[in-house]
Amino acid sequence: MELEIISPEGVQFKGETDYVSFPGIAGSFDVLPQHAPMIAALGEGVIRYKTKNNGKEQQEIKIQSGFVEVKDDILSVCIE
Repeated sequence: MELEIISPEGVQFKGETDYVSFPGIAGSFDVLPQHAPMIAALGEGVIRYKTKNNGKEQQEIKIQSGFVEVKDDILSVCIE
């Protein structure tokens, strides 16, 4: 899956991932390859993801709020 995380400061991450966990406003949720299309609001918490290059090590970004769109294995995230 292609993940792009954008904030007012610029691109925070762009690359291939195997797994992403989001802090949704109604609770955390995970996105795996071939996930159904969706748009979701994000709340305060941590986005966690594993990159294709180093799938053993989990990366994370703390956020205050944002939105994610999932479509055709492309995850577009806008955060504050």
